[in-house]
Amino acid sequence: MTQTTEHGPAFPQTPVPVQGGRRAALATCLVRGATAAGLGLGALTVLVMVVWISSPYPDSGPHGALRVAASLWLLAHGTELVRSDTLYGAVAPIGLTPLLLVLVPAVLLHRASRDPLIPDPDGRRPRPSTYGAICAVTAGYLLVGVVATAYAAGGAIAPDPFSAVGHLLLVAPVAAAAGAWTANGRPWGPPPRRLPDAVRIRLARAALPGGRAGAAVRTAAAGSAVLVGGGALLVAVSLVWHADATQDSFLHLSDVWSGRLAVLLLGVVLVPNAAVWAASYGLGPGFAVGTEATATPLALYGDPALPPFPLVAVVPGEGPGTWLNWSAMVVPVAAGLAVGWFGAERRGAGGPGITGGSVRRRDTVLDTLLGAVLCAVAAAMLAAAAGGPLGAGRLAEFGPVWWLTGAAALMWTAGIGVPLALGLRLWREW
Repeated sequence: MTQTTEHGPAFPQTPVPVQGGRRAALATCLVRGATAAGLGLGALTVLVMVVWISSPYPDSGPHGALRVAASLWLLAHGTELVRSDTLYGAVAPIGLTPLLLVLVPAVLLHRASRDPLIPDPDGRRPRPSTYGAICAVTAGYLLVGVVATAYAAGGAIAPDPFSAVGHLLLVAPVAAAAGAWTANGRPWGPPPRRLPDAVRIRLARAALPGGRAGAAVRTAAAGSAVLVGGGALLVAVSLVWHADATQDSFLHLSDVWSGRLAVLLLGVVLVPNAAVWAASYGLGPGFAVGTEATATPLALYGDPALPPFPLVAVVPGEGPGTWLNWSAMVVPVAAGLAVGWFGAERRGAGGPGITGGSVRRRDTVLDTLLGAVLCAVAAAMLAAAAGGPLGAGRLAEFGPVWWLTGAAALMWTAGIGVPLALGLRLWREW
């Protein structure tokens, strides 16, 4: 007698994906984009409400404080604000964006688009397409941004609607695309097929880990870091040098702790702006302090329009500069040295360092020159982002001129970096 055993259905060895597929994944990305906007808006709202609640003489009700928070969140994207309650009755634009605030939307958007694209080890979570994730996160973020723009429009410091929409449409997709690029392993991608074969081969070789593109990016990053870091060091030294004037400005702006806390927070978020201004100062072009004055290492020309603020107290005084002002030029010299050092370090097929057999002298010069160009582009972009108007009339222009800063950065980094990189190569070959 035989016994028959009934076997159940065989279960697959691979995990079964969650029902819903791509649509559920895109809906999740949409919610993540809206959540990223809400987190950034909520963080600024908490700070504004703390200052408003602790203020002994609040100028407006809670709706006014919430509108200010929404305007500050939009300002973090580069939106130009318009102040209507001026002493003269005319509206005054505010277009100087605190660069430290820009990190809030950038980081949140980066994470919102990166996390859904990271492969799930179990394979049970639906994974959206790269372009779908970028579009969904951007759409969710823009939805909250439009609501915040409409709500803040009734405040004393209101966003310009066209500027708000334009900057949201710029910041959200770029930051979301950066997050997706990170999740996919930061690929360079193949060159376009419509290019000639010789050009495509050269571009593909340049994109390799030891190729020209990677070497130029590392060189530019080193030069830019030295420029901004040196500018921050100049600001710190100047704050210590002008400690009495800085303290007097800080204490006289407000006599209550809530007002001083607001001034302190504003000064902190403007530190990166001051670092970029100081870097432009060391490069030579300097920066505008109003429409009628420019501060350079050689002199402060014109009649500056300096508002009372602690960071403004470190601006050099009127008249010709001294050796202390000229010493700021050590910052671009250090940036040029960094560009030259990193430009000479490309790895060739013959081994690490510039002694590799496949790295020729021409390659060293081209690597360093391309790194200097990218460093100049970065300096110009930072200079453009670090300045802006603080009002009308004489207050309509503050900060460095972007194209002058970029041109000066190119001259310093290429003029010092290229000969240094070539000299290092010849010395190591010898």
